Amino acid sequence: MEGARDSVGSPRPGSSGTAKGESTGTARRSGKPAGPTPRSAVSPATRQPAPNSAWAAEDTDDASLSPLLSAALGLVALGAVALAVAGMVPVSPAAAPGFAGWPWLAVLALAPAVAAGWAAVTKHPRLGGGIVLGLAALAPGRLVLDLQFAVNGPLTIRPELYLPDRFLGGSAVGAGFWLLVAGHVLTCAAGVLAWRAHRSHEEPERRRWRLLAPLLAVVAGVGLLTAPVDSDNGFLLARAAFEGPWPALGGYLLLAAALPLAAALALAAPSESTARGALAGLTAGAFGVAVPPVLAGLYRSDLHVTWGPVLVLGATAVIGGLAFTPLAEKTEKPEADLAGAAKLPGLFWWRLTTGLLGLATAIAAVIGSVTSQVAVTALNPGATTPVSAAAASPARWFLLTAALVLAVLAVGTLVPKTAPAARPLLGLAWAGIVLAGTAVLTTALTATQAGNLAGFGGTGATPAFTYDLGAGAAWTFAALVLAALTALAAAGTGVVEREDTGEEAGPGKNVLTPVVAGGVLAVAAFGLPVFGVPGYVAPGLWSNFDTPSWGLLTAAAVVLGAALLALRSRPKPAAALLSGAALLVALHAAELPLVGGALGDASPSTGFWVALAAVAALLVAAGMSAAGGREAP
Repeated sequence: MEGARDSVGSPRPGSSGTAKGESTGTARRSGKPAGPTPRSAVSPATRQPAPNSAWAAEDTDDASLSPLLSAALGLVALGAVALAVAGMVPVSPAAAPGFAGWPWLAVLALAPAVAAGWAAVTKHPRLGGGIVLGLAALAPGRLVLDLQFAVNGPLTIRPELYLPDRFLGGSAVGAGFWLLVAGHVLTCAAGVLAWRAHRSHEEPERRRWRLLAPLLAVVAGVGLLTAPVDSDNGFLLARAAFEGPWPALGGYLLLAAALPLAAALALAAPSESTARGALAGLTAGAFGVAVPPVLAGLYRSDLHVTWGPVLVLGATAVIGGLAFTPLAEKTEKPEADLAGAAKLPGLFWWRLTTGLLGLATAIAAVIGSVTSQVAVTALNPGATTPVSAAAASPARWFLLTAALVLAVLAVGTLVPKTAPAARPLLGLAWAGIVLAGTAVLTTALTATQAGNLAGFGGTGATPAFTYDLGAGAAWTFAALVLAALTALAAAGTGVVEREDTGEEAGPGKNVLTPVVAGGVLAVAAFGLPVFGVPGYVAPGLWSNFDTPSWGLLTAAAVVLGAALLALRSRPKPAAALLSGAALLVALHAAELPLVGGALGDASPSTGFWVALAAVAALLVAAGMSAAGGREAP
């Protein structure tokens, strides 16, 4: 690595003084005396690889495998064999696979491990280690997902491994289950060893796609949370992750969270080959989850392909394709020449994307709030025409308010004069859509889980009720997906804004007390009920954990993260972060009139007063931070 830097930084014969200065700086960093490096002193192994080579990077100085990386490759190979054999051995004695999918499962498990080993033996160990890291990033989520076989096998939606042909109240696990567990554990262990082998204190290069890849990974994560298949089989109840049992939900949530995090970390790796391998390994791991349900829909007539797994395959295929493109950004031109030509247009496009995503999120949320969440159909056995009705959520005004707030901030982000102030607020206001959207969706989820209800209206001609998701539920779910994309786009815009901003005063230290007080009070406010209604128990964080609790948890995490980031930010950005946190807590306090008013006889509870105190503390901290920025020289 150092040799490669010296060869790049050293001046060529007849070069200018700028090259000489670059050579001097490089020599100081590498501990070698300044001055020109003779061309003959640079060995072929240390010369910079051709920019168009697909996988060539800085692996050439690591031609021999380290013991840690060798062990990691061995463990991932054993894990791949275990996963491949698990497709041939029953995971339970109570049910067999729904189709002969073991050849596909073997290819999905063995191909990444073979690719990692091939890269290592062809003198690209960093590439092979990156593939292991990408596979290991998804192994914990896949492990939790497979635990559903042991908790309640009949509720699993894994027709490639387990499809009952009769009603089962429960089922024991077989050897295939333990092979699955062993395969995932071995992959996790391989990832730990590969990470230790690749640890480096070197600064990573600026890379292309460092913001696009996490966005695509979020899209793939959304696909994982939908129903993997559509079922006409009475023994397979296909449903989305949030409607399923806890082990499956936990596994899908871990996978959805690991995808963007691993993609971001991959592109931040010091070694470019490690980054390429991690993206490829991440794609292979996602394919291992999404391909089997697609095959089930193609092979069986009573199962059908859904859009979720197809979305996962499409998004992660693009991520894998990015691994074959040049990752390092070109820096041949002086930085002064790029200041006006590259940075400002980049900031414009990022703000445009963020504002448009925010508007799209707000529009979807508005439609979700004004349309029905549940479609109710009543059919009397003696009648010929069913009677239909629609039901709305009592939290619809809450979602409408959150959407209007987000729309105003999105428009402000699109206007150049107001964008610097509106974008940081938009970077937190998206959580208000999650907070309100989950409260709205609980109406639809609760009704549809009830199924068909009978017994109303006495004996004889008893009406049967069926509950189906209304159009509002689909639009609200779309708003949640768009809110996640808005969050990532806003974060990416913030990165570009910081790169385009000159150095200012450091973070203020006089706001520590109000920031800590505001953060603690905000977490308490989200964990306590804002209003009380006789006979109604509000969802919370520590008790009665339900669908709206995920919105509360998201909002609390966003506020707490903004408070911690404000302590490390310059005064003006810190003030914007704290103002956005105060806005989000105030939106939570607004549940008293917006949701409690729809339920009737609502009275303020402890959470309402704590939320007001948190808003006051955060606003005081924002004001102090802004004042400190104005007083700074």
